[in-house]
Amino acid sequence: MKIVKLETFCNRFVGFLVVTDEAGNQGWGQFSTYNSDITATVFHRQVAPHALGQDTDSLEQLLTLVPEREHKFPGAYLKRALGGLDTAIWDLRGKIAGVPVTVLLGGTPGKLRAYASSMKRSISPEDEAQRFLKLRDEFGFDAFKFRVANEYGHDVDVYPGRSEAMAPTIRKALGDKVSLLADANSGFSPKRAIEIGRMLEQNGVEHFEEPCLYWELEQTKEVTQTLDLNVTGGEQDCEFVVWKEITGRKIVDIAQPDILYLGGMCRTMEVCKMAAEAGMSVTPHSANLGLVTLFTMHLLRAIPNAGKYLEFSIEQADFYPWQYGVLRNDPYKIEDGMATVGEEPGWGFEVEPNWLARSEYKISEHTS
Repeated sequence: MKIVKLETFCNRFVGFLVVTDEAGNQGWGQFSTYNSDITATVFHRQVAPHALGQDTDSLEQLLTLVPEREHKFPGAYLKRALGGLDTAIWDLRGKIAGVPVTVLLGGTPGKLRAYASSMKRSISPEDEAQRFLKLRDEFGFDAFKFRVANEYGHDVDVYPGRSEAMAPTIRKALGDKVSLLADANSGFSPKRAIEIGRMLEQNGVEHFEEPCLYWELEQTKEVTQTLDLNVTGGEQDCEFVVWKEITGRKIVDIAQPDILYLGGMCRTMEVCKMAAEAGMSVTPHSANLGLVTLFTMHLLRAIPNAGKYLEFSIEQADFYPWQYGVLRNDPYKIEDGMATVGEEPGWGFEVEPNWLARSEYKISEHTS
């Protein structure tokens, strides 16, 4: 069926795309969060003209065609716009077939182990440990990620000694039966990353994320080759040429694509294949409770090289106020430390009408 209408509902933080085919079938997708209103403008100007009139079965070809037609504009915004189109068409396909998207991807509905992912660097090691204990007791989480370094901090910590204190403090509070992960958000030089990495290893941390400036692949590779724990990364990378380097040269141990930064499910599946060929597992980046986490849940139930857990943000209204009042249903219930991909067709979410009414609306339509 041909695409006849593309509608967007956006604010600065989050944006949805609705695709309608000539039979009236609809699918809902989401642009990546943050500056989603700008992404919507890019979409209507540089993606929609190429997509209107095309068949929804031609999504994979469209995802190649659009970057070629818009070859002067590589990079993040075009990929974020493509992510909205991709995820909307997957939703449409799932609804027509009457199955969850994960089934179309080759997977099954069911449970996924989640790790409680902290986004805060303003929090002390002691307070973070107490927060994790409450989450363990209330929701059954048995894996937790904390932040070290300062984001792009060039070895200058949030305050002296914080990074060194995080792992031992949290390990002492939670004991040896939980998994611990750490994220540096490009904060360290290789030398400092290796120093902190050795300390993380001594405290049983198993996942060390983005230790060095993410675009300096050689820096990250040095850390990966030196440390014994798993060095991970890739969330910011949206171009296949970079992913070929990351996987082909084993820059990291575990690949972490972000479905909506990368350009949608089809492109992410390609990166998952690259990772599989390199012997890497995939633990995608899904750092907020916009729809990227739901999309990631469907992906992880389908790929053979899925990592051990789903990233699940624990931040609430003080950190992510825009997450609230968006969805009518809650696809993010955690029980016994597990998230669940349900049986609903498509992605299985509904947007709150009041949120839509407050959003900025744009439409592109097929005229011939």
